[in-house]
Amino acid sequence: MHQWQRRYWQKRSPLLNVVGMAIAFWLFCVALLLWRYYGFYPSYATFDQGIFNQVFWNSLRGQWFQSSLSSTESIAVVRDRALPDVTYQRLGQHFTPALLLWLPFYALFQSPAGLSILQVTLVTAAGLLLYALARHRLSEQLAVWITASYYAANAVIAPTLANFHDFSQIPLYCFGLLLAFEKRKWWVFWLLCGLTLLVREDAGIILFGIGFYFALSRQSIRIGLILCTLSLSYILLLTNVVMPLFSPDISRRFMVEQFGQFVEGQEASTLQVILGMLSQPWLLVWELLNPIGPTFRYLLAQGLPLAFVPFISPSSWALASFPLLQILIRQDPSALMIDRRYAITLVPGLFYGTILWWSCHRDRLTQRFWRFWLSCLLVGLLLTFTANPNRALSFILPDSFQPWVYTSPVRQWQHAQVIRSLLSQIPADASISATSFIVPHISGRREALRFPQVRLRNDQSQVIQIEYAIADLWQFQQYQSVYPWEREQLQRSTQALTRMVEGNKYGLLVFQDGVALLRRDAVSQPQALQAWRNWQSKSL
Repeated sequence: MHQWQRRYWQKRSPLLNVVGMAIAFWLFCVALLLWRYYGFYPSYATFDQGIFNQVFWNSLRGQWFQSSLSSTESIAVVRDRALPDVTYQRLGQHFTPALLLWLPFYALFQSPAGLSILQVTLVTAAGLLLYALARHRLSEQLAVWITASYYAANAVIAPTLANFHDFSQIPLYCFGLLLAFEKRKWWVFWLLCGLTLLVREDAGIILFGIGFYFALSRQSIRIGLILCTLSLSYILLLTNVVMPLFSPDISRRFMVEQFGQFVEGQEASTLQVILGMLSQPWLLVWELLNPIGPTFRYLLAQGLPLAFVPFISPSSWALASFPLLQILIRQDPSALMIDRRYAITLVPGLFYGTILWWSCHRDRLTQRFWRFWLSCLLVGLLLTFTANPNRALSFILPDSFQPWVYTSPVRQWQHAQVIRSLLSQIPADASISATSFIVPHISGRREALRFPQVRLRNDQSQVIQIEYAIADLWQFQQYQSVYPWEREQLQRSTQALTRMVEGNKYGLLVFQDGVALLRRDAVSQPQALQAWRNWQSKSL
């Protein structure tokens, strides 16, 4: 090889390494998500995957952000006993106009599986932007290591292996706007700031943290103050004026459920919650520290892939402080789980803060520290995979050791084949109700509900009963000994199925491998009834 060729490849090798990591990350995550989806493996927030798919499906047809599935979680249905409505717009629950940016991508696939591919692509692309951001201040070697830490981080891998969520856009926009800030590309910077705000109503908290850092570090006091003012004003305007135009869910449900410890009554605005925190500082401190054990483990998981450098980086604390505050004070036990979507909101601040720290402490890079960093990466990967994030590795790892709960991939695939054969008997435009783990597969239609709900209000404002229902009791049965939610759903679904069949409102067409297919005003098939009774006698 000529000398100039050798110099060329030596120069290109760090970038090639980063591209190789990105490709490996993308292939690994896409393979796991597609296997889980087509194998009908249960996972956290499977129902949400159906909601997002229906929102995209309706929006593609000009029915912007409408979802009968999302309507089932509205305060009107949950508390006021109203019926789900196909015209319900999800913007009252979460204001997510940035999703429209990806509508052309969805048009190519029109499937929940396509949304999973989109999510992995967004997170993977963010890693390439992170390399460019790190390379702006650091050496090639250090930039590669920081990028490797990103692709190996539990807070990146686990939420990416979750079902589709809004926050998968956050790393891409935030790394992009930070890189634009470094290069003084102001139109790109403000464009990405705007897109960040449009991700979700609470994404402004992340932008507020970035502005707080800019002002505190004096990198740009003016821009920092503008960002803080812009993001806070946007959040208050959006949650107090705009979102209530669609539904009262933000004040009557989400604020009370998540931050009700700071306010009184059954309804609260974001402004009331903020004032409640400021007027009760001791309660705020208590919420930040309690529970101590899970909080400590959560912080360790966030810092591990970066060899805990964020803990000694004032920039990381400043950048991530407000998103972290939101996570710590939530009245949601799952908020402190590293595999939930909120974990990825801390990633931009922690990684950018680490880049800033290394730019001032290059002398700390000793051979001993490189080995320590590598050990942290390997331990982090091991902990991530053994934790089976979002049940993405359930075909390899048991969901529980005591009691033992494990379904082999062969058995799960056989069960999936049964579900697919029953779904093939349902017309594509028919109204349908399905149990949670099947919901994504039936969500590409106008009228869809989660079983056992079977009534909704259609486009003509008429109350109708769903034409078809499909209930997977076997899946709930497998996990009821470990997960209380599955046990509850098994009982509810079994009772509902019994009422529907005995009341002669629905006919049981097929009952196979614990999966029931029903049709409104149909006559139950004798073989299906006998299979249903046999299953009840053996399983309940």
